[in-house]
Amino acid sequence: MNAAKIPAACAPWVRTRLRTAPGISAALAVLVLVTAFLAAAFPRSVDAYETEALRHDVTTAPPGQSVLEVTTLPPALGQPPSVREGAVREAALASAHGALAGALPGPLRADVPLSSYGVHTTKPLAAGEPWLPRPDAVPPQLTYAAPSALADHSTLRSGRWPVARGTVTLDTREVEAAVTEDTARELRIEPGSTVEVPTQRGAPLTVRVTGVVAPLHPKSGYWAIDPLLRAPSLVRDPGASTPVFYWRGTLLLPQDTGPALLATTGEPEMYWRLAPDASDLTAADVPGLEAGVATVENGPGLLELRDIAGPNTTLTTDLDAILDAYSSTRAAIGPVVTVAAVGIGAVAGVVLLMTGGLISARRHHELALLRSRGGSLRGIGGRLLAETAVAVVPAAALGLLAAVLLVREARFLPALAGAAAVAALVCAVLPLRTALLHRRPLLHGDRDDVVDARPSRGRTVAELTLLVLAAGAVAALRRRGTSTETGTDLLVSAAPVLVGLIAALVLVRLYPLPLRLAARPVARLRGAVGFLSLARAGRASSSGTLPLLALLIALTTAAFGGSVLAGVADARDGAALRAVGADARISAEGALSPLSDGFVRRVRAVDGVEDVAPVRIEYATPLAASGDVRSDTRRATLMGVEPGSYARLARGTGLPDFPAAVLGSGQRQDGVLPAVASPALAERLGGKPHTIRSQAGDIRVRVAAVLARTSAVSGSEFLVVDARRLAAPGPTTLLVTGASLDGRQLRAAAREAGAESGVRLRPAERARFVDTPMQSGAERIYGAAVVAGAGYALLAVLLSLLRTAPERGTLLARLRTMGLTTRQGRRLLAFEAMPQALLAAAGGLLVGWATIALLAPGIDLGALALAGGDPSTPHTASLRADPASLALPAAGVVALAAAVAGIQAWWVSRRGSIKELRAGDTR
Repeated sequence: MNAAKIPAACAPWVRTRLRTAPGISAALAVLVLVTAFLAAAFPRSVDAYETEALRHDVTTAPPGQSVLEVTTLPPALGQPPSVREGAVREAALASAHGALAGALPGPLRADVPLSSYGVHTTKPLAAGEPWLPRPDAVPPQLTYAAPSALADHSTLRSGRWPVARGTVTLDTREVEAAVTEDTARELRIEPGSTVEVPTQRGAPLTVRVTGVVAPLHPKSGYWAIDPLLRAPSLVRDPGASTPVFYWRGTLLLPQDTGPALLATTGEPEMYWRLAPDASDLTAADVPGLEAGVATVENGPGLLELRDIAGPNTTLTTDLDAILDAYSSTRAAIGPVVTVAAVGIGAVAGVVLLMTGGLISARRHHELALLRSRGGSLRGIGGRLLAETAVAVVPAAALGLLAAVLLVREARFLPALAGAAAVAALVCAVLPLRTALLHRRPLLHGDRDDVVDARPSRGRTVAELTLLVLAAGAVAALRRRGTSTETGTDLLVSAAPVLVGLIAALVLVRLYPLPLRLAARPVARLRGAVGFLSLARAGRASSSGTLPLLALLIALTTAAFGGSVLAGVADARDGAALRAVGADARISAEGALSPLSDGFVRRVRAVDGVEDVAPVRIEYATPLAASGDVRSDTRRATLMGVEPGSYARLARGTGLPDFPAAVLGSGQRQDGVLPAVASPALAERLGGKPHTIRSQAGDIRVRVAAVLARTSAVSGSEFLVVDARRLAAPGPTTLLVTGASLDGRQLRAAAREAGAESGVRLRPAERARFVDTPMQSGAERIYGAAVVAGAGYALLAVLLSLLRTAPERGTLLARLRTMGLTTRQGRRLLAFEAMPQALLAAAGGLLVGWATIALLAPGIDLGALALAGGDPSTPHTASLRADPASLALPAAGVVALAAAVAGIQAWWVSRRGSIKELRAGDTR
């Protein structure tokens, strides 16, 4: 018989193992799926929010900044009239528009529907028609434009659309035009009105208005780049010695009327306004975008544009500034996010190693038997690799698929690398860890107690090396922050992980000491449960560094992530408070008269208002010249307050206590008012009286107290006096406090007083700091880091307890045969698990707090917290320890350890001792 046809003597190894222990394979697959999903989702999430932020910044920027405006002069006067006219006709302009849009270097692309082109005059021309408004007897100055697709960007309100009659040339002396509703209302223009435009040949060009239009999208680039297209403006004559104002406006001519503008004295110009297309941009396109903008502004790309539009073509845009701001924010936020990624990656790797160790321990005797019967290390390792890969590779693929489906518009290769790294780690851990333990025969009964273990020299050298790395990483992070000139430094980003690793090694070395100290008094007690639990804890394997390392890194990562979120929230709350000064602010500093007492009473009656602090604020108040003032500063912000209400406001907003008693002392006999000053101004003024020129007259003040910060103003030098001592004590600002203010009622009350524009609410101000996708995306990642860190910490506890669960079950069964009750068994297991759980919880609290304290000086959360706020606001935010993020995961570790011990004791009591104590069992 042919030997190749002989059936196999045994079933395939992998199939047999999967059928024998499907639960272990399924649990491993689930863990790999979740970890691979996190590893693949992180880079895709970063790509997604960076891409969304790029598109957001480009599309929401003012069109005057983002649009690429190409301009050129028409052909010179020496050219034939046909050449000059042909250059500004619709066909030539449209052809050049398409060629210019196609000449932009990728990934810079033009959004053709939002782009426009045309001809306009660059020099305003005075309109002498007597019916036009003249505010200071100065005639209005008008510009004239022939934009493309006027009907597509506006709607006709009255009259009819202007059209080009026949072929418009340099000799044409009448054209039609349209005006917007705002221009028609302010300049009193209506259909049928005519305006004469001076020309170079003497006879004026008559522009007849035929219709009034309304912009469809006033904020679009078509109308917003040149605001005069949409509405006229009342401007001041810069050459007049006294304030003189006149109107500026624009009349809109139909397409193909550009030749008529060549005859005017308005210095016409051709333009093409190319709006950038951000729909397909990704974060990876930023270097190409920056290079593309640079080349068309002042590089080879500009030469290509000049070949299309003319030799005098120029391109102006602020898109490069938008990209620079985006790159700066991205560079500031990226390293902070990397810290969270390194922490979660480290704890996930340790948990995977623990899982491999648990599986290896469960199969120790099985593989030892195979090894004793002639199994080779290569054969055993190959079989373990095959059975592991069958469960792990599909799970990692499913995790990758879930990440790709959940997070769209991101690069695939980084996600593939993350999921593949997880699968490779798990597939390598179990075969190597298990097979290498069986290189030589192992003697049964060898003890490796944590109390009696003595670290080897190699381990000591490795620990000292890690200590040096951790110290260097912490020092580098404190000195230069999380980023460098070349990008993110992974060693610096790994500082929290290295601190947790060093702490775990130190705690493992110190762990035997409290056990020895506690065992002595417990041994003298009558009960045996306490002594047995401590003895069992002391006989734990000295290789317990891995579970403790996983717990400390997980707890540190969760605490760090929660502290980052808490620091961001605190920074936004503080910035909003500095901007508003209270829960709400109603200002009328620009009003001719202060806020009335009746208005103050109406504000006090609004729902939710708890207190109102009236304040009179006079900005840039001059200081009288004095030789005693040790500075050239001669202006400050003068504030008149009610001492009692302002002191309550300071206490309610968390500011330093306001010295109300100092101001309440009133005016002295020498006519000098006591004042509270900012530190810098107090140093300049000294302790002598000085004259302040307020709006109601001069007053003399003497600095009686110094206040570092006030809620009414921020970032300026200020003087605070009692408002009752001023000649004009009426308040100009109301600082309102209340937990649940009714914004509508406040605005309604302010509207009655004519101060509607001055109503500012602190929640609305705070919302301005989180209006960018990059901020919200980074915060979501940190929120996920907190959850993942806490989850991995609990999983590490569970794996650590499951590893010794069979041994504890056998111990309980044996002790029950000796009379141990179920309650005593529960206490025994709980007391046995508590030392390590308490060590991990206390160590996690301490290490988390220490890590944040060590790294806080090097981590600035300003870009993450305040990037969407007022540019004048200082973008600094410090990291602080969050008690909830420190305590909750640590408490969860202790609670889970106690719960697992109790459940196991209950389960052993239900199974009975016979099933646990089988003949020949060596556990």
